[in-house]
Amino acid sequence: MQSVMILALGIAGMTFGWFVYSKFIAEKIYQLDPDFVTPAHEFEDGIDFVPTNKYVLWGHHFTSVAGAAPIVGPAIAVYWGWVPAVLWVTIGTIFFAGIHDFGAIWASARNKGKSIGALSEDVIGKRTRALFMIVIFLVLLMVNAVFGVVIARAFVNTPNAVFPAWSAIAVALIIGQLIHRNYKLMALTVAGVAALYVSIYVGSVLPLELPANLFGLGANANWIIILFIYAGIASMLPVWVLLQPRDFINGMQLFVGLILLYGAVLLSLPDISAPAFNMQMPDDAPSLMPLLFVTIACGAVSGFHGIVGSGTTSKQLNKETDARFVGYLGAVGEGTLALITIVAVAGAALAATPELWHEIYNSYGTAGAGTFIQGGAQLITNGWGLPLNISTTLLATMVVLFAGTTMDSGVRLQRYIIQEWGEIYAIPWLKKGVLATFIAVGCCLLLAFGAGGSSGSGGLAIWPLFGSTNQILAGLTLLVISVMLIKMGRPARYTLIPMVFVMFTSAWAAVLKLIEFYQDGNWLLVTIDVVVLITSVLVALEAASVIAKIRREAS
Repeated sequence: MQSVMILALGIAGMTFGWFVYSKFIAEKIYQLDPDFVTPAHEFEDGIDFVPTNKYVLWGHHFTSVAGAAPIVGPAIAVYWGWVPAVLWVTIGTIFFAGIHDFGAIWASARNKGKSIGALSEDVIGKRTRALFMIVIFLVLLMVNAVFGVVIARAFVNTPNAVFPAWSAIAVALIIGQLIHRNYKLMALTVAGVAALYVSIYVGSVLPLELPANLFGLGANANWIIILFIYAGIASMLPVWVLLQPRDFINGMQLFVGLILLYGAVLLSLPDISAPAFNMQMPDDAPSLMPLLFVTIACGAVSGFHGIVGSGTTSKQLNKETDARFVGYLGAVGEGTLALITIVAVAGAALAATPELWHEIYNSYGTAGAGTFIQGGAQLITNGWGLPLNISTTLLATMVVLFAGTTMDSGVRLQRYIIQEWGEIYAIPWLKKGVLATFIAVGCCLLLAFGAGGSSGSGGLAIWPLFGSTNQILAGLTLLVISVMLIKMGRPARYTLIPMVFVMFTSAWAAVLKLIEFYQDGNWLLVTIDVVVLITSVLVALEAASVIAKIRREAS
Protein backbone atom coordinates (compact mmCIF):
# COMPACT_ATOMS: atom_id res chain seq x y z
CA MET A 1 0.00 0.00 0.00
CA GLN A 2 2.99 2.31 0.53
CA SER A 3 3.58 2.18 -3.21
CA VAL A 4 0.16 3.69 -3.93
CA MET A 5 0.81 6.52 -1.44
CA ILE A 6 4.17 7.30 -3.06
CA LEU A 7 2.56 7.63 -6.47
CA ALA A 8 -0.48 9.55 -5.17
CA LEU A 9 1.59 12.15 -3.33
CA GLY A 10 4.04 12.55 -6.21
CA ILE A 11 1.30 12.95 -8.82
CA ALA A 12 -0.60 15.39 -6.58
CA GLY A 13 2.51 17.58 -6.32
CA MET A 14 3.15 17.52 -10.07
CA THR A 15 -0.53 18.30 -10.75
CA PHE A 16 -0.14 21.43 -8.60
CA GLY A 17 3.01 22.25 -10.55
CA TRP A 18 1.24 22.02 -13.91
CA PHE A 19 -2.07 23.72 -13.13
CA VAL A 20 -0.86 26.37 -10.68
CA TYR A 21 2.89 27.01 -10.61
CA SER A 22 3.66 26.71 -14.34
CA LYS A 23 0.64 28.90 -15.15
CA PHE A 24 1.95 31.58 -12.79
CA ILE A 25 5.42 31.42 -14.38
CA ALA A 26 3.94 31.55 -17.90
CA GLU A 27 1.74 34.58 -17.19
CA LYS A 28 3.78 36.62 -14.70
CA ILE A 29 7.45 35.75 -15.29
CA TYR A 30 8.01 34.55 -18.86
CA GLN A 31 4.87 36.45 -20.00
CA LEU A 32 4.16 34.28 -23.04
CA ASP A 33 2.75 36.12 -26.06
CA PRO A 34 0.47 34.12 -28.42
CA ASP A 35 1.15 36.65 -31.21
CA PHE A 36 4.95 36.46 -31.01
CA VAL A 37 6.46 35.20 -34.31
CA THR A 38 8.52 32.15 -33.34
CA PRO A 39 11.76 31.14 -35.12
CA ALA A 40 9.91 28.15 -36.64
CA HIS A 41 7.88 30.63 -38.71
CA GLU A 42 10.51 33.34 -39.12
CA PHE A 43 13.21 30.97 -40.42
CA GLU A 44 11.10 28.06 -41.71
CA ASP A 45 13.31 25.86 -43.91
CA GLY A 46 11.59 22.45 -43.83
CA ILE A 47 14.65 20.85 -42.21
CA ASP A 48 15.39 22.26 -38.73
CA PHE A 49 12.95 25.19 -38.46
CA VAL A 50 9.50 23.61 -38.83
CA PRO A 51 6.28 24.86 -37.12
CA THR A 52 4.95 21.80 -35.32
CA ASN A 53 1.76 20.69 -33.62
CA LYS A 54 2.35 21.04 -29.87
CA TYR A 55 1.41 17.41 -29.16
CA VAL A 56 3.91 16.13 -31.72
CA LEU A 57 6.53 18.56 -30.42
CA TRP A 58 5.88 17.43 -26.85
CA GLY A 59 6.56 13.86 -27.98
CA HIS A 60 9.84 14.92 -29.60
CA HIS A 61 10.99 16.98 -26.63
CA PHE A 62 9.93 14.48 -23.97
CA THR A 63 11.52 11.42 -25.53
CA SER A 64 14.65 13.33 -26.55
CA VAL A 65 15.33 14.58 -23.04
CA ALA A 66 14.20 11.41 -21.25
CA GLY A 67 16.47 8.74 -22.64
CA ALA A 68 17.33 6.12 -20.04
CA ALA A 69 18.39 8.71 -17.45
CA PRO A 70 15.07 9.13 -15.55
CA ILE A 71 15.19 5.35 -15.14
CA VAL A 72 18.88 4.84 -14.34
CA GLY A 73 19.26 7.78 -11.93
CA PRO A 74 16.32 6.97 -9.63
CA ALA A 75 17.11 3.23 -9.81
CA ILE A 76 20.59 3.95 -8.44
CA ALA A 77 19.52 6.65 -5.95
CA VAL A 78 17.11 4.37 -4.07
CA TYR A 79 20.36 3.08 -2.54
CA TRP A 80 19.96 5.84 0.09
CA GLY A 81 16.31 4.88 0.66
CA TRP A 82 13.09 5.66 -1.16
CA VAL A 83 12.13 8.84 0.76
CA PRO A 84 15.06 11.05 -0.43
CA ALA A 85 14.56 9.86 -4.00
CA VAL A 86 10.81 10.55 -4.00
CA LEU A 87 11.23 14.00 -2.41
CA TRP A 88 13.90 15.13 -4.88
CA VAL A 89 11.99 13.82 -7.91
CA THR A 90 8.76 15.55 -6.84
CA ILE A 91 10.22 18.88 -5.66
CA GLY A 92 12.75 18.88 -8.48
CA THR A 93 10.08 18.39 -11.14
CA ILE A 94 7.83 21.17 -9.80
CA PHE A 95 10.34 23.91 -8.98
CA PHE A 96 13.51 22.99 -10.90
CA ALA A 97 13.05 20.87 -14.05
CA GLY A 98 9.78 22.43 -15.23
CA ILE A 99 11.08 25.99 -14.91
CA HIS A 100 14.47 25.06 -16.44
CA ASP A 101 13.09 23.21 -19.48
CA PHE A 102 10.23 25.67 -20.07
CA GLY A 103 12.65 28.59 -19.67
CA ALA A 104 15.27 27.23 -22.06
CA ILE A 105 12.67 26.83 -24.83
CA TRP A 106 11.21 30.29 -24.18
CA ALA A 107 14.60 32.05 -24.00
CA SER A 108 15.79 30.43 -27.22
CA ALA A 109 12.54 31.14 -29.08
CA ARG A 110 12.81 34.79 -27.98
CA ASN A 111 16.30 34.92 -29.50
CA LYS A 112 15.89 33.46 -33.00
CA GLY A 113 16.21 29.83 -31.92
CA LYS A 114 19.79 30.16 -30.69
CA SER A 115 21.19 27.37 -28.56
CA ILE A 116 21.68 28.19 -24.90
CA GLY A 117 25.45 28.39 -25.52
CA ALA A 118 25.16 30.88 -28.38
CA LEU A 119 22.44 32.77 -26.50
CA SER A 120 24.77 33.28 -23.53
CA GLU A 121 26.80 35.74 -25.68
CA ASP A 122 23.79 38.02 -26.15
CA VAL A 123 22.73 37.77 -22.51
CA ILE A 124 26.09 37.81 -20.70
CA GLY A 125 29.05 38.24 -23.08
CA LYS A 126 31.38 36.77 -25.73
CA ARG A 127 33.73 35.07 -23.28
CA THR A 128 30.78 33.33 -21.66
CA ARG A 129 29.67 31.86 -24.99
CA ALA A 130 33.04 30.22 -25.63
CA LEU A 131 33.19 28.75 -22.12
CA PHE A 132 29.55 27.66 -22.14
CA MET A 133 29.85 25.79 -25.43
CA ILE A 134 32.82 23.78 -24.13
CA VAL A 135 30.64 22.38 -21.32
CA ILE A 136 27.77 21.72 -23.74
CA PHE A 137 30.00 19.83 -26.17
CA LEU A 138 31.42 17.70 -23.33
CA VAL A 139 27.93 16.82 -22.07
CA LEU A 140 26.78 15.87 -25.58
CA LEU A 141 29.90 13.77 -26.10
CA MET A 142 29.23 11.92 -22.83
CA VAL A 143 25.55 11.35 -23.60
CA ASN A 144 26.04 10.15 -27.17
CA ALA A 145 29.02 7.90 -26.47
CA VAL A 146 27.44 6.29 -23.41
CA PHE A 147 23.94 5.88 -24.82
CA GLY A 148 25.50 4.08 -27.78
CA VAL A 149 27.02 1.65 -25.27
CA VAL A 150 23.74 1.36 -23.31
CA ILE A 151 21.71 0.49 -26.42
CA ALA A 152 24.34 -1.91 -27.75
CA ARG A 153 24.46 -3.77 -24.44
CA ALA A 154 20.66 -3.90 -24.32
CA PHE A 155 20.61 -5.45 -27.79
CA VAL A 156 23.21 -8.03 -26.73
CA ASN A 157 21.58 -8.83 -23.37
CA THR A 158 17.96 -8.58 -24.55
CA PRO A 159 17.86 -9.69 -28.21
CA ASN A 160 14.04 -9.68 -28.00
CA ALA A 161 14.22 -5.86 -28.10
CA VAL A 162 16.12 -5.71 -31.41
CA PHE A 163 13.16 -6.28 -33.76
CA PRO A 164 10.76 -3.77 -32.13
CA ALA A 165 13.50 -1.15 -31.74
CA TRP A 166 14.30 -1.11 -35.46
CA SER A 167 10.64 -1.60 -36.44
CA ALA A 168 9.88 1.68 -34.63
CA ILE A 169 12.05 3.48 -37.18
CA ALA A 170 10.07 2.06 -40.10
CA VAL A 171 6.78 2.97 -38.40
CA ALA A 172 8.04 6.51 -37.74
CA LEU A 173 9.12 7.04 -41.37
CA ILE A 174 5.65 6.07 -42.60
CA ILE A 175 3.85 8.21 -40.03
CA GLY A 176 6.13 11.18 -40.76
CA GLN A 177 5.09 11.11 -44.41
CA LEU A 178 1.39 10.80 -43.52
CA ILE A 179 1.51 13.66 -40.97
CA HIS A 180 3.24 15.79 -43.61
CA ARG A 181 0.28 15.06 -45.89
CA ASN A 182 -2.15 16.24 -43.17
CA TYR A 183 -3.65 12.88 -42.21
CA LYS A 184 -5.51 12.93 -38.90
CA LEU A 185 -3.09 12.77 -35.98
CA MET A 186 -5.37 10.69 -33.70
CA ALA A 187 -5.79 7.90 -36.26
CA LEU A 188 -2.05 7.86 -36.97
CA THR A 189 -1.29 7.75 -33.26
CA VAL A 190 -3.52 4.72 -32.69
CA ALA A 191 -2.14 2.93 -35.75
CA GLY A 192 1.48 3.74 -34.87
CA VAL A 193 1.24 2.61 -31.24
CA ALA A 194 -0.62 -0.55 -32.30
CA ALA A 195 2.09 -1.37 -34.85
CA LEU A 196 4.76 -0.78 -32.22
CA TYR A 197 3.11 -3.16 -29.75
CA VAL A 198 2.65 -5.80 -32.43
CA SER A 199 6.40 -5.55 -33.08
CA ILE A 200 7.04 -5.97 -29.34
CA TYR A 201 5.05 -9.20 -29.36
CA VAL A 202 6.94 -10.40 -32.45
CA GLY A 203 10.22 -9.49 -30.78
CA SER A 204 9.31 -11.49 -27.68
CA VAL A 205 9.21 -14.66 -29.82
CA LEU A 206 11.82 -13.64 -32.42
CA PRO A 207 15.10 -12.61 -30.76
CA LEU A 208 17.71 -11.24 -33.18
CA GLU A 209 21.45 -11.34 -32.52
CA LEU A 210 24.60 -10.30 -34.35
CA PRO A 211 27.36 -12.92 -34.73
CA ALA A 212 29.70 -13.10 -31.74
CA ASN A 213 32.57 -12.13 -34.05
CA LEU A 214 32.10 -10.01 -37.18
CA PHE A 215 34.89 -8.09 -38.96
CA GLY A 216 37.11 -8.90 -36.01
CA LEU A 217 34.80 -7.15 -33.53
CA GLY A 218 32.32 -8.47 -30.97
CA ALA A 219 28.56 -7.96 -31.20
CA ASN A 220 28.65 -5.03 -28.75
CA ALA A 221 31.21 -3.10 -30.81
CA ASN A 222 29.39 -3.78 -34.10
CA TRP A 223 26.11 -2.54 -32.65
CA ILE A 224 27.84 0.68 -31.54
CA ILE A 225 29.12 1.29 -35.08
CA ILE A 226 25.71 0.53 -36.62
CA LEU A 227 23.98 2.84 -34.14
CA PHE A 228 26.28 5.78 -34.88
CA ILE A 229 25.95 5.30 -38.64
CA TYR A 230 22.18 5.38 -38.16
CA ALA A 231 22.33 8.42 -35.82
CA GLY A 232 24.52 10.31 -38.28
CA ILE A 233 22.07 9.72 -41.13
CA ALA A 234 19.03 10.47 -38.95
CA SER A 235 20.54 13.75 -37.73
CA MET A 236 20.78 15.09 -41.29
CA LEU A 237 17.20 14.27 -42.29
CA PRO A 238 14.52 16.97 -42.02
CA VAL A 239 13.00 16.78 -38.53
CA TRP A 240 9.54 15.91 -39.85
CA VAL A 241 10.82 12.83 -41.72
CA LEU A 242 12.02 10.78 -38.73
CA LEU A 243 12.84 12.77 -35.60
CA GLN A 244 9.37 14.18 -34.90
CA PRO A 245 7.27 11.08 -35.71
CA ARG A 246 9.67 8.69 -34.00
CA ASP A 247 9.76 10.76 -30.85
CA PHE A 248 6.00 11.23 -30.90
CA ILE A 249 5.26 7.51 -31.28
CA ASN A 250 7.82 6.70 -28.60
CA GLY A 251 6.16 9.27 -26.34
CA MET A 252 2.79 7.60 -26.88
CA GLN A 253 4.38 4.20 -26.28
CA LEU A 254 5.75 5.46 -22.99
CA PHE A 255 2.31 6.84 -22.12
CA VAL A 256 0.86 3.35 -22.59
CA GLY A 257 3.80 1.88 -20.65
CA LEU A 258 3.11 4.28 -17.77
CA ILE A 259 -0.56 3.28 -17.76
CA LEU A 260 0.49 -0.37 -17.53
CA LEU A 261 2.98 0.32 -14.72
CA TYR A 262 0.74 2.65 -12.69
CA GLY A 263 -2.25 0.38 -13.28
CA ALA A 264 -0.20 -2.61 -12.10
CA VAL A 265 0.48 -0.80 -8.82
CA LEU A 266 -3.25 -0.13 -8.32
CA LEU A 267 -4.16 -3.71 -9.21
CA SER A 268 -1.50 -5.51 -7.15
CA LEU A 269 -0.92 -2.96 -4.30
CA PRO A 270 2.70 -4.05 -3.82
CA ASP A 271 4.55 -3.47 -0.58
CA ILE A 272 7.82 -1.54 -0.44
CA SER A 273 10.83 -3.68 0.46
CA ALA A 274 13.37 -0.87 0.42
CA PRO A 275 13.89 1.15 3.61
CA ALA A 276 12.65 4.73 3.82
CA PHE A 277 16.25 5.68 4.72
CA ASN A 278 18.99 3.11 4.20
CA MET A 279 20.92 2.68 7.45
CA GLN A 280 22.76 -0.49 6.37
CA MET A 281 25.36 1.07 4.11
CA PRO A 282 29.06 0.22 4.31
CA ASP A 283 31.48 2.72 5.87
CA ASP A 284 32.86 3.76 2.47
CA ALA A 285 29.41 4.41 0.95
CA PRO A 286 29.06 7.78 -0.83
CA SER A 287 27.16 10.43 1.11
CA LEU A 288 23.61 11.39 0.23
CA MET A 289 24.65 15.06 0.21
CA PRO A 290 25.45 16.13 -2.44
CA LEU A 291 25.46 12.96 -4.58
CA LEU A 292 21.69 12.41 -4.53
CA PHE A 293 21.28 15.63 -6.53
CA VAL A 294 23.65 14.57 -9.30
CA THR A 295 22.62 10.90 -9.32
CA ILE A 296 19.00 11.83 -10.07
CA ALA A 297 19.32 14.40 -12.84
CA CYS A 298 16.69 13.63 -15.48
CA GLY A 299 13.49 13.24 -13.47
CA ALA A 300 14.43 16.19 -11.23
CA VAL A 301 16.50 18.67 -13.29
CA SER A 302 19.06 18.14 -16.07
CA GLY A 303 21.29 20.42 -18.09
CA PHE A 304 20.92 18.18 -21.13
CA HIS A 305 17.28 19.29 -21.32
CA GLY A 306 18.36 22.88 -21.85
CA ILE A 307 20.50 21.80 -24.81
CA VAL A 308 17.55 19.99 -26.40
CA GLY A 309 15.03 22.72 -25.54
CA SER A 310 17.17 25.46 -27.06
CA GLY A 311 18.68 23.25 -29.76
CA THR A 312 15.84 21.43 -31.53
CA THR A 313 12.59 22.12 -29.66
CA SER A 314 12.65 25.93 -29.88
CA LYS A 315 13.14 25.71 -33.66
CA GLN A 316 9.84 23.79 -33.98
CA LEU A 317 7.68 25.89 -31.64
CA ASN A 318 4.50 26.90 -33.45
CA LYS A 319 3.32 29.43 -30.83
CA GLU A 320 5.22 30.88 -27.89
CA THR A 321 2.39 29.76 -25.61
CA ASP A 322 3.16 26.14 -26.57
CA ALA A 323 6.44 26.41 -24.62
CA ARG A 324 4.63 25.77 -21.33
CA PHE A 325 2.90 22.64 -22.63
CA VAL A 326 6.02 21.24 -24.27
CA GLY A 327 8.64 22.24 -21.67
CA TYR A 328 6.90 22.05 -18.31
CA LEU A 329 4.67 19.09 -19.18
CA GLY A 330 7.68 17.30 -20.64
CA ALA A 331 9.37 17.65 -17.25
CA VAL A 332 6.23 16.32 -15.54
CA GLY A 333 6.30 13.31 -17.87
CA GLU A 334 9.86 12.60 -16.78
CA GLY A 335 8.89 12.99 -13.14
CA THR A 336 6.11 10.41 -13.47
CA LEU A 337 8.56 7.98 -15.09
CA ALA A 338 11.09 8.56 -12.30
CA LEU A 339 8.40 7.97 -9.66
CA ILE A 340 7.29 4.63 -11.08
CA THR A 341 10.94 3.63 -11.44
CA ILE A 342 11.40 4.18 -7.70
CA VAL A 343 8.37 1.97 -6.95
CA ALA A 344 9.58 -0.72 -9.37
CA VAL A 345 13.05 -0.98 -7.79
CA ALA A 346 11.94 -0.41 -4.19
CA GLY A 347 8.94 -2.72 -4.18
CA ALA A 348 8.23 -6.38 -3.61
CA ALA A 349 8.09 -7.00 -7.37
CA LEU A 350 11.90 -6.74 -7.38
CA ALA A 351 12.68 -8.16 -3.95
CA ALA A 352 10.08 -9.93 -1.80
CA THR A 353 11.80 -9.04 1.47
CA PRO A 354 14.03 -6.24 2.82
CA GLU A 355 16.84 -8.78 3.13
CA LEU A 356 16.67 -9.64 -0.59
CA TRP A 357 16.51 -5.94 -1.45
CA HIS A 358 19.71 -5.26 0.50
CA GLU A 359 21.42 -8.09 -1.39
CA ILE A 360 20.61 -6.34 -4.69
CA TYR A 361 21.59 -2.90 -3.32
CA ASN A 362 24.72 -4.05 -1.53
CA SER A 363 26.72 -1.09 -2.85
CA TYR A 364 26.22 2.20 -4.70
CA GLY A 365 25.84 1.83 -8.46
CA THR A 366 24.97 -1.89 -8.58
CA ALA A 367 21.42 -1.12 -9.77
CA GLY A 368 20.36 0.56 -13.00
CA ALA A 369 18.19 0.11 -16.09
CA GLY A 370 18.36 -3.69 -15.77
CA THR A 371 16.99 -3.48 -12.23
CA PHE A 372 14.07 -1.35 -13.45
CA ILE A 373 13.32 -3.78 -16.28
CA GLN A 374 13.40 -6.73 -13.89
CA GLY A 375 11.23 -5.09 -11.20
CA GLY A 376 8.89 -3.33 -13.63
CA ALA A 377 8.30 -6.44 -15.73
CA GLN A 378 7.41 -8.47 -12.65
CA LEU A 379 5.13 -5.64 -11.51
CA ILE A 380 3.23 -5.68 -14.83
CA THR A 381 3.00 -9.47 -14.75
CA ASN A 382 1.65 -9.43 -11.19
CA GLY A 383 -0.85 -6.68 -11.92
CA TRP A 384 -2.06 -7.46 -15.43
CA GLY A 385 -1.22 -11.15 -15.82
CA LEU A 386 0.92 -10.68 -18.93
CA PRO A 387 3.58 -13.34 -19.57
CA LEU A 388 6.88 -12.26 -18.01
CA ASN A 389 8.81 -12.50 -21.30
CA ILE A 390 6.39 -10.04 -22.97
CA SER A 391 6.55 -7.66 -19.99
CA THR A 392 10.34 -7.81 -20.07
CA THR A 393 10.49 -7.20 -23.83
CA LEU A 394 8.09 -4.27 -23.49
CA LEU A 395 10.18 -2.49 -20.87
CA ALA A 396 13.51 -3.33 -22.51
CA THR A 397 12.17 -1.89 -25.77
CA MET A 398 10.99 1.23 -23.93
CA VAL A 399 14.48 1.78 -22.49
CA VAL A 400 16.15 1.19 -25.88
CA LEU A 401 13.76 3.47 -27.76
CA PHE A 402 14.23 6.27 -25.25
CA ALA A 403 17.99 5.97 -25.33
CA GLY A 404 17.85 5.84 -29.14
CA THR A 405 15.77 9.01 -29.52
CA THR A 406 18.12 10.84 -27.15
CA MET A 407 21.06 9.65 -29.22
CA ASP A 408 19.34 10.85 -32.44
CA SER A 409 18.79 14.31 -30.99
CA GLY A 410 22.21 14.35 -29.32
CA VAL A 411 24.10 13.81 -32.57
CA ARG A 412 21.95 16.47 -34.29
CA LEU A 413 22.73 18.86 -31.42
CA GLN A 414 26.45 18.15 -31.69
CA ARG A 415 26.18 19.00 -35.37
CA TYR A 416 24.49 22.30 -34.43
CA ILE A 417 27.29 23.15 -32.00
CA ILE A 418 29.99 22.45 -34.61
CA GLN A 419 28.12 24.54 -37.20
CA GLU A 420 27.72 27.36 -34.66
CA TRP A 421 31.48 27.25 -34.11
CA GLY A 422 31.84 27.64 -37.87
CA GLU A 423 29.61 30.74 -37.74
CA ILE A 424 31.29 32.23 -34.68
CA TYR A 425 34.89 31.74 -35.80
CA ALA A 426 34.25 32.23 -39.55
CA ILE A 427 35.33 28.72 -40.58
CA PRO A 428 33.20 28.01 -43.69
CA TRP A 429 33.83 24.25 -43.89
CA LEU A 430 32.51 23.74 -40.32
CA LYS A 431 29.15 25.19 -41.37
CA LYS A 432 28.47 22.30 -43.78
CA GLY A 433 25.95 19.87 -42.33
CA VAL A 434 27.47 16.65 -43.69
CA LEU A 435 30.97 17.51 -42.53
CA ALA A 436 29.76 18.73 -39.12
CA THR A 437 27.84 15.47 -38.68
CA PHE A 438 30.89 13.44 -39.68
CA ILE A 439 32.98 15.29 -37.07
CA ALA A 440 30.30 14.77 -34.39
CA VAL A 441 30.02 11.03 -35.06
CA GLY A 442 33.80 10.75 -35.40
CA CYS A 443 34.34 12.30 -31.95
CA CYS A 444 31.89 9.85 -30.38
CA LEU A 445 33.47 6.83 -32.09
CA LEU A 446 36.97 8.07 -31.26
CA LEU A 447 36.01 8.20 -27.60
CA ALA A 448 34.17 4.87 -27.79
CA PHE A 449 37.03 2.92 -29.39
CA GLY A 450 39.98 5.13 -28.44
CA ALA A 451 39.36 4.85 -24.72
CA GLY A 452 37.57 1.49 -24.81
CA GLY A 453 39.56 -0.51 -27.33
CA SER A 454 37.81 -3.09 -29.48
CA SER A 455 34.84 -3.27 -27.09
CA GLY A 456 33.78 0.25 -28.10
CA SER A 457 32.83 1.05 -24.50
CA GLY A 458 35.22 3.98 -24.08
CA GLY A 459 32.37 6.41 -23.47
CA LEU A 460 32.08 4.88 -20.01
CA ALA A 461 35.56 6.23 -19.24
CA ILE A 462 34.28 9.80 -18.78
CA TRP A 463 30.74 8.88 -17.66
CA PRO A 464 31.59 9.33 -13.94
CA LEU A 465 31.75 13.06 -14.69
CA PHE A 466 28.33 13.22 -16.33
CA GLY A 467 26.28 13.74 -13.16
CA SER A 468 28.11 16.80 -11.87
CA THR A 469 28.87 18.26 -15.34
CA ASN A 470 25.27 17.87 -16.45
CA GLN A 471 23.94 19.55 -13.32
CA ILE A 472 26.48 22.38 -13.56
CA LEU A 473 25.15 22.94 -17.08
CA ALA A 474 21.58 23.08 -15.67
CA GLY A 475 22.74 25.73 -13.21
CA LEU A 476 24.41 27.75 -15.98
CA THR A 477 21.26 27.55 -18.10
CA LEU A 478 19.15 28.84 -15.19
CA LEU A 479 21.76 31.59 -14.76
CA VAL A 480 21.41 32.73 -18.38
CA ILE A 481 17.59 32.73 -18.06
CA SER A 482 17.87 34.71 -14.81
CA VAL A 483 20.11 37.39 -16.35
CA MET A 484 17.73 37.63 -19.30
CA LEU A 485 14.79 38.17 -16.91
CA ILE A 486 16.71 40.83 -14.96
CA LYS A 487 17.51 42.68 -18.19
CA MET A 488 13.79 42.58 -19.04
CA GLY A 489 12.91 44.01 -15.61
CA ARG A 490 11.09 40.88 -14.45
CA PRO A 491 11.41 38.93 -11.15
CA ALA A 492 14.29 36.44 -11.39
CA ARG A 493 14.11 34.74 -7.98
CA TYR A 494 12.10 31.82 -9.38
CA THR A 495 15.08 30.83 -11.52
CA LEU A 496 17.90 32.25 -9.35
CA ILE A 497 17.03 30.22 -6.23
CA PRO A 498 17.01 26.87 -8.10
CA MET A 499 20.20 27.98 -9.90
CA VAL A 500 22.07 28.62 -6.63
CA PHE A 501 21.02 25.24 -5.19
CA VAL A 502 21.91 23.28 -8.33
CA MET A 503 25.27 25.05 -8.79
CA PHE A 504 26.20 24.55 -5.12
CA THR A 505 25.38 20.82 -4.97
CA SER A 506 26.84 19.99 -8.39
CA ALA A 507 30.07 21.94 -7.78
CA TRP A 508 30.39 20.20 -4.40
CA ALA A 509 29.95 16.82 -6.10
CA ALA A 510 32.48 17.78 -8.80
CA VAL A 511 35.07 18.66 -6.16
CA LEU A 512 34.49 15.34 -4.36
CA LYS A 513 34.92 13.52 -7.67
CA LEU A 514 38.06 15.52 -8.42
CA ILE A 515 39.63 14.33 -5.18
CA GLU A 516 38.64 10.75 -5.99
CA PHE A 517 40.06 10.94 -9.54
CA TYR A 518 43.29 12.49 -8.24
CA GLN A 519 43.73 9.75 -5.65
CA ASP A 520 43.12 7.11 -8.35
CA GLY A 521 45.60 8.79 -10.70
CA ASN A 522 42.94 9.17 -13.41
CA TRP A 523 44.41 12.23 -15.11
CA LEU A 524 41.90 12.31 -18.00
CA LEU A 525 39.01 12.77 -15.59
CA VAL A 526 41.03 15.16 -13.40
CA THR A 527 41.67 17.37 -16.44
CA ILE A 528 38.05 17.38 -17.64
CA ASP A 529 36.74 17.97 -14.11
CA VAL A 530 39.07 20.95 -13.60
CA VAL A 531 38.07 22.42 -16.99
CA VAL A 532 34.35 22.15 -16.13
CA LEU A 533 34.81 23.66 -12.66
CA ILE A 534 36.94 26.58 -13.87
CA THR A 535 34.57 27.21 -16.78
CA SER A 536 31.49 27.29 -14.52
CA VAL A 537 33.18 29.68 -12.06
CA LEU A 538 34.19 32.06 -14.87
CA VAL A 539 30.67 32.03 -16.35
CA ALA A 540 29.17 32.73 -12.92
CA LEU A 541 31.58 35.64 -12.37
CA GLU A 542 30.77 37.10 -15.78
CA ALA A 543 27.05 36.84 -15.03
CA ALA A 544 27.48 38.43 -11.59
CA SER A 545 29.32 41.34 -13.24
CA VAL A 546 26.48 41.83 -15.74
CA ILE A 547 23.83 41.72 -12.99
CA ALA A 548 25.78 44.24 -10.89
CA LYS A 549 26.04 46.57 -13.90
CA ILE A 550 22.30 46.35 -14.59
CA ARG A 551 21.50 47.18 -10.97
CA ARG A 552 23.91 50.14 -10.96
CA GLU A 553 22.30 51.53 -14.08
CA ALA A 554 18.82 51.05 -12.61
CA SER A 555 19.64 52.84 -9.34
